[in-house]
Amino acid sequence: MNISGLLEQNARKYGGHEAIVDGTQRISYKELDFQVNRLSFSLMENGFKKGDRAIIFMPNTASFIIAYFACIRAGGIVVPLNAKLTKREFEEILQHSGAAAVFSHETLWHGIKDVNSADLRLKIKTGQHAEGWSSIEDLTSGDVNRDVFCSLKEDDDAALLYTSGTTGKPKGVLLTHRNVLNAAMMMCLEVSFKPESRILHMMPLSHSAPLNLFLAAGTLVGAAHIVCPAFHPEEFLHLVENEKITHFFGAPIAYLLAAKSQSILNCNLSSIQYWVYGGAPLSRKEVEYLKGQFRTENFVCVYGLTEAGPSGTLLTAEEHRSKPGSIGRRAAFGTEIRLVDENGFDVREGEIGEIVLSGESIMKGYFTEEEKTKDIIRNGWLLTGDLARRDQDGYYWIVDRKKDMIITGGVNVYPKEIEDLLVQHPDISEAAIVGVPHPEWGETVKAFIVTKKPIKDLEEECKRFLSDELAAYKIPKLYEAIDQLPRNAAGKILKQQLKKGNITIVQ
Repeated sequence: MNISGLLEQNARKYGGHEAIVDGTQRISYKELDFQVNRLSFSLMENGFKKGDRAIIFMPNTASFIIAYFACIRAGGIVVPLNAKLTKREFEEILQHSGAAAVFSHETLWHGIKDVNSADLRLKIKTGQHAEGWSSIEDLTSGDVNRDVFCSLKEDDDAALLYTSGTTGKPKGVLLTHRNVLNAAMMMCLEVSFKPESRILHMMPLSHSAPLNLFLAAGTLVGAAHIVCPAFHPEEFLHLVENEKITHFFGAPIAYLLAAKSQSILNCNLSSIQYWVYGGAPLSRKEVEYLKGQFRTENFVCVYGLTEAGPSGTLLTAEEHRSKPGSIGRRAAFGTEIRLVDENGFDVREGEIGEIVLSGESIMKGYFTEEEKTKDIIRNGWLLTGDLARRDQDGYYWIVDRKKDMIITGGVNVYPKEIEDLLVQHPDISEAAIVGVPHPEWGETVKAFIVTKKPIKDLEEECKRFLSDELAAYKIPKLYEAIDQLPRNAAGKILKQQLKKGNITIVQ
């Protein structure tokens, strides 16, 4: 079985069922398969072949899903990118991935219309065609109606998902069809996806959890996918009520923002069977607040990472009553979890260790990064970089991260990338980026700056300087000017001191 086969099979089984709802557009499984077939045939006619990578640079739309399945059916590897990336970030991944094709939504196309690379052969956009760019609508509306057979096997490559490393350089997580299908099957079993399920997609489908745990998993059982380009609390509540949504996945901030809306008190949200969240835990106080506002107990926390498919652990609705803030007691279906010390030995109850995971959804490896793959996968176990302890009841609690990664609103931010850009400013000599607690976003990004000479409005100047280089969610929200960065004897910046405020602030 391959991912394309899921759609092909369900087009026969559930042909008249809704597959996609995108605004007023409603597409059945039979129609979706038909459009995917046409697009994949057009791709192959234009030289797209097995193993070619195809970037999908789109918000959550029907076009994203059609492009996703068409690329795979044509034998390709999908490379979905966050719609908020800047042109610089996009080009960096374009070069690294060696993508042969790019799909862009017309709302994003103007920012990347002149991109190019030695490997890029096909450029396709929604809407009307433009110079050098074909129209996806034209490619799916021809007279040719020829079935395309996808011969990919489970061990063939399926997706290349980019997640920046601590060096600031993007790393491509390469997942096979086996990896994706196992992650999808896990989610189907854990949150009871069925053909009658209606899944709301408001978190970016470029991220591994929405893509593999909800789009692929929902397609596995023939569920309906309701897509929306961006999250807005009012639209979120409206869609849940009017589309009779049964499953939703979001970062904790999505729930907290919706809970503050006045509309929530008058909305009928009773269709929801599972409110799933991930990216950061919720505190006991937040859980109780959300239960009251949403008038339900049906919250489930999932923990995992892109390199794991993602798969990892989950905290069930019942467990939220006694263990909110924990990531659960057991690994998800098909996955194993351990806590180990620096030598790879299991730690005892109450001791802090690194979470390591094993299972069929663990990535094949980092694209073109064999040594980095060996560093993170050892004897079949994935080193997550997350430090945790296990309590007397067997529940896992994350206490820190080995790396300096910041999670804000469920999205990963990597300090080195921001620091390297800030020191390119002519008046900045050093910069350190840390995550500081935020009541809604989990963490917010803060910059400590050492300047060569005083900068009149440090915050405004830094934001201006970074605006064309970074996606908005990566740009620090807080700034402090300091005399010097605290360092240890080896010259490494002591970021814990910065977080705790053990610094000298410039007056």
